[in-house]
Amino acid sequence: MQNALDDQEKILQNLLKTASKTVFGADHGLDKVKTYEEFKQAVPIRDYEQYKPYIEQVKQGKHNVLWKGLPIYFAKTSGTTSGVKYIPITKESIPNHINTARNTLLCYMAETGNHAFADGKMIFLSGSPELERVGGVPTGRLSGIVNHHIPQYLRKNQLPSYETNCIDEWETKLDKIVEETLKQDMTLISGIPPWMQMYFDRIRSVTGKPINEVFPNFSVLVHGGVNFEPYKAKLFDTIGKKIDAIETFPASEGFFAFQDSQQAEGLILNTNSGIFFEFVPAAEIFNQNPTRISLKDVKLGENYALIVNSNAGLWGYNIGDTVKFVSTNPYRIMVTGRIKHFISAFGEHVIGEEVEHSLMKAAQEEGVSITEFTVAPVIQQGQGKSYHQWLIEFEKKPDNIDVFALKVNENLRQKNIYYDDLITGNILAPLEIKAIRKNGFIEYMKSIGKLGGQNKVPRLSNDRKIADELLPYTD
Repeated sequence: MQNALDDQEKILQNLLKTASKTVFGADHGLDKVKTYEEFKQAVPIRDYEQYKPYIEQVKQGKHNVLWKGLPIYFAKTSGTTSGVKYIPITKESIPNHINTARNTLLCYMAETGNHAFADGKMIFLSGSPELERVGGVPTGRLSGIVNHHIPQYLRKNQLPSYETNCIDEWETKLDKIVEETLKQDMTLISGIPPWMQMYFDRIRSVTGKPINEVFPNFSVLVHGGVNFEPYKAKLFDTIGKKIDAIETFPASEGFFAFQDSQQAEGLILNTNSGIFFEFVPAAEIFNQNPTRISLKDVKLGENYALIVNSNAGLWGYNIGDTVKFVSTNPYRIMVTGRIKHFISAFGEHVIGEEVEHSLMKAAQEEGVSITEFTVAPVIQQGQGKSYHQWLIEFEKKPDNIDVFALKVNENLRQKNIYYDDLITGNILAPLEIKAIRKNGFIEYMKSIGKLGGQNKVPRLSNDRKIADELLPYTD
């Protein structure tokens, strides 16, 4: 925490040293680059599509392309626009994924004194650990790759079994996980919130009991991948009590941040783990020459696109997530959404953090609980005004859905001045809520072959593809 800026400078220098001997380094003159200012001039920001030519060379078995030698793995991930993405993981970058997961739990133990959970059984849900080879490089889901590196001291406590983790069909896998864990002393469960909710629901339907009666020593819930707030109330209700939750920010490109304290807001940025971070004001990310800053120049409360340079061989890489700093001493962030997941059909530029805040504030006031939701624009041609349509699956519905919609609308106006201007100027009508039937989102994800695992519904879309596909699932 104390050495974050020094560590970042050292990491940049070390990365440049290795990069100078690579194809990428030669293409960008990195042997002559000494400072961050020079680095910005030499290396443009790229997303996966622009990066792909280098990845293709690596896939063909070429050495020293983005990093020395060949990667030891490709993490295979599905991109929204790029189809399948192959993200390199190197001998130098694998400790970032493994050690950060360990440090997350060690920070929790040190702060709370709760280490009893380490003696019980823990779920580390993963994609299939079976790996294929692409250009001679073992390739699979990040969680499946990491499964091969779980330290020996945790192996005996790890569930589900290797065989169960290898099952691809989600419903079959879930039933098997329930079967394997039901009679065990589960103490820690990790996964993305929608997956955990499905697991808990399945256990309740089998046993008829709340989770804290089935697993009395269950005390730690580790989550990441999506904002926890919309899921929190229902999860704790299903568990039967509030337990400690630890948030993490892992991705195929790196393990970027984790919650190091139950007391402090936000996630500690992983500033000494082989990644040099850059930040671009989110509104500028699609500009020709956006402002790029390093950690020392970040400001509190500003929404930034996160750019990474790492010992996995990523350079000026736009991972597609946005963050904002809630503290600079130490450097703590919160994840505010995805660059592509916003609504600006009318110039309002509404982001994930704003819709989640607006909905959860109204839900708290009205005693409403939410299972899942997504938002899309309705663009009226001719008659009537355009508006935002919110498709929400309620666990506990509001008494009056129109009154609830007005509250959410009011909260969003207070959170986003552009949206407020459009409502005030009579350009947009207030938002509309459509209730999705119970398990409607699960049925929808199943229908498109994306149920379970790491798959999640985007909170926001600029088009109506998802919204229109969800309309048949309305109440």
